[in-house]
Amino acid sequence: MARSREQVAAVVDHTLLKPETTPTQVADLVAEATELGVYAVCVSPSMVPAAVNTAGLPVATVAGFPSGKHHSEIKAAEAARAVEAGADEVDMVLDVGAVLCGDLAAVAADIGMVRTAVPGAVLKVIVESAVLLGIGGEEALIGACRAAENAGADFVKTSTGFHPTGGASVRAVEVMAATVGGRLGVKASGGIRTAADAAALLDAGATRLGLSGTRAILDGFS
Repeated sequence: MARSREQVAAVVDHTLLKPETTPTQVADLVAEATELGVYAVCVSPSMVPAAVNTAGLPVATVAGFPSGKHHSEIKAAEAARAVEAGADEVDMVLDVGAVLCGDLAAVAADIGMVRTAVPGAVLKVIVESAVLLGIGGEEALIGACRAAENAGADFVKTSTGFHPTGGASVRAVEVMAATVGGRLGVKASGGIRTAADAAALLDAGATRLGLSGTRAILDGFS
């Protein structure tokens, strides 16, 4: 499907989650995001105030990042504090190990605690799809998406971009999109480096893209 530069930009979360990020770099990120016409910026929780102070667009942040092995109470508190600081969206990492153990009730409870803590925010659940597909197969990825939906998430998201197994893939997005059936959004993130990558993921069913090299990717669209 042919898409214009503007159409792709409109579904991009322009992202900067490096640990060495400074408030000045966040301000630069926001300025670039505004210039590029993207949907939102995504920054670390401690950087939310810097983004909110300069952004005229939605601000997303992360919780339980990047491992997902935090206590649910900590994820919920982190998310709530970020929203109080002005974040509009929270991308939380689920407990991948719990999914692989088949304890989907615990996964849903973990997500549900964050959902309760930020009732007015958009909640995206990062499932680390490359890990789930590689170890548990499609059944594990489907189970994670169902748990997210049952717990009230708004999106399922492929990856943190920090796991060595890899980021978004067409196969993962296809499985995720088929599972949530349009009831939830699907965010593809991690390892998206070219316009061709972005187009393939959108064709597979992604409704949002998490990008750090946003300008170069958008330059591949007319």
